[in-house]
Amino acid sequence: MNLFDTLDAMGHEQVVLGVDPAVGYRGIVAVHSTVLGTAVGGTRWWTYPSDEAALTDALRLSRGMSFKNALANLPLGGGKSVIMGRPGPVDRAAVLRAHGRLVERLGGIYITAEDVGTSPADMEFIAETTRFVAGRAGTSGDPSPHTARGVFRAMQGAAMFRWGSDRLAGKTVALQGCGNVGFHLAKQLADAGARIVASDLDPARIARVVAEFGATEAPTDRIHAIEADIFAPCALGAIFDDRSIPELRVALVVGGANNQLLEPRHGLLLELRGVLYVPDYVANAGGVSYGGAIEVVKVSKQEALERVDAIYDTTLMVLERAKAEGIPPSDAADRLAEERIRRR
Repeated sequence: MNLFDTLDAMGHEQVVLGVDPAVGYRGIVAVHSTVLGTAVGGTRWWTYPSDEAALTDALRLSRGMSFKNALANLPLGGGKSVIMGRPGPVDRAAVLRAHGRLVERLGGIYITAEDVGTSPADMEFIAETTRFVAGRAGTSGDPSPHTARGVFRAMQGAAMFRWGSDRLAGKTVALQGCGNVGFHLAKQLADAGARIVASDLDPARIARVVAEFGATEAPTDRIHAIEADIFAPCALGAIFDDRSIPELRVALVVGGANNQLLEPRHGLLLELRGVLYVPDYVANAGGVSYGGAIEVVKVSKQEALERVDAIYDTTLMVLERAKAEGIPPSDAADRLAEERIRRR
């Protein structure tokens, strides 16, 4: 990776690396854009195969946050941070405090919150060493119910665009990942009368969704190939590549995972496959539309909830733009976000 060429191509403003050998901390904060406002984005704790993989993830996630906030009409920029996990025992609180010190040194241009591998309880440790943290208990709290609500609303919008009705009753949804977002999404789908086929690497998680919502379990390595109406990827990213796309047997893809396309060209491959794809940062904007709006923008909880439900309209806007211009929805969403950032 040619670092500076990559940052220039992706439009990043700043990337900061942090280490604290005493506690085994290695972290990255990527600030993509502060054009629309303070950069916000969660902290992901993950064990990466290489330093380059961790940096690539931080860069892609932070860019996605800029686009997500722009399309959600939030006066916020985009950033993201990662804590690089390692094998063996670790003093989790000490690592989180070290990460908070790195965030604090940025002076408020970036505000962090929870993400994959972290929780509201972890944010309390980060808050011991930085003022610039959201998603703590007693504030906006766990964003996953709101992320799930946004995904559900995006599904309804995509259904309206594809089938002329936003009713999901009787539709079959293949759900990949039954963690926090996946579980809350499964509940809303069940309440709406949808049939759920689900998978998860954690047996306890899939068992809960099967028991509570009547889901049917599917193999984790074949969930993307299940014949269904909708595929909802709610685990990690890079789901769609040259191998998986030809195996899809669904009409819609709408999910909560970030960075679902392995490469930008895979958006076109989905289009050519006849699959209507709602870009991930359109569908999964519910968490920041609620928590970021309350804690950073300082709107009421009612207005924040309305912002989450507005993902329905944003989804239709993106899909209609894609149709009008004859481009994949992934390209249409990128163009819309870039236009909003440039106008500022």
